Amino acid sequence: MTLSQAATFGIVGGGWRAEMLVRVANLLPDRLTLVGAAVRRAERAEETGRRWKVPVYLSPQELVSRQRPDFVISCVPWDANPGVVSAVVGAGSRVLSETPPAPDADGLRRLWEQVGSGGRVQVAEQYLLMPGHAARRALVGLGLIGRPTSVQVSSTHMYHAVSMIRGLLDAGSGPVTVSASRFSAPLVDPLGRDGWTGDDTPKDAATTIATLDFGGAMGLYDFTDNQWHNQLRLRRILVRGSHGEIADDTVVRLAGERTILRSALVRSQLGHDLNLDGYDTEHITFEGHVLYRNPFLGLRLMDEELALASLLTATGAWARDDGPAPYPLAEACQDHLLALAVEESARTGFPVRTGAEPWHSG
Repeated sequence: MTLSQAATFGIVGGGWRAEMLVRVANLLPDRLTLVGAAVRRAERAEETGRRWKVPVYLSPQELVSRQRPDFVISCVPWDANPGVVSAVVGAGSRVLSETPPAPDADGLRRLWEQVGSGGRVQVAEQYLLMPGHAARRALVGLGLIGRPTSVQVSSTHMYHAVSMIRGLLDAGSGPVTVSASRFSAPLVDPLGRDGWTGDDTPKDAATTIATLDFGGAMGLYDFTDNQWHNQLRLRRILVRGSHGEIADDTVVRLAGERTILRSALVRSQLGHDLNLDGYDTEHITFEGHVLYRNPFLGLRLMDEELALASLLTATGAWARDDGPAPYPLAEACQDHLLALAVEESARTGFPVRTGAEPWHSG
């Protein structure tokens, strides 16, 4: 793809997440070009324009009408997001919405009614695009552990964790029974989004555990407050299938008559010891088979940035009808609906049964 073929995009919002998306996109000038932004307050427009070196407008509609981007990223708070998404679609552009697309179940249904049928909205869910998870998903797709029957995630929260569970199970959007509970226990919280806290005093942290019964397959959701940043809690993922399982980076499987193999997912990480190729993820293999290859080798990106770069470039291709939809609104609505059911069940102490929704595809 040449510079003239780079997908153009605008962005609505100017917070830390928007900043990260723009920074990643700027590393890919042959694939993505930021052409404008929109912010709500006039006093922020000048500073945002200076920082990103693009025109800044005071409404999504003006951004679309002036710049005609291939797609617009909506990167605003939960309650404001449905209005921005609807405004951008109404102005004639495609959208990459931040997660979640709406704050509650009624908001999801209203948003779907407004823009769902047009197929013009994707959602910025990146977890299954991270190298390790992408490799696990590829391994599941090869059928080496048989039919996936359960996924356990203790890593991230709500719709992110649900997207991993549903994605690895290839679960549809039918009815699900969710049972959750929550308890508190002392935990030191040494790290947050802003770095080290300097506080080693244990404080109560809530843990939410839930089962999601898809009928024939199940998910286990396990999340402790601030588990994204708190390195005193390990991240764990378990994918169980009819012929074996993946536990983090270890795979056990039935390989033939009276033959059970235990192997590992192996990451090739450049820059260790006397490797002078620079610090970078090269690929992830399983028994000599490459499951994941870094498509942005040489940019020295961390896993989150690799996932975002993959998401943004896939969205650019989709917006130009050159590639498949990376994460459609229907999938995002279903994932957040189940995340809301986890919260409701934990709050009430009773199971929650979700039903068929307008985005249900059968």
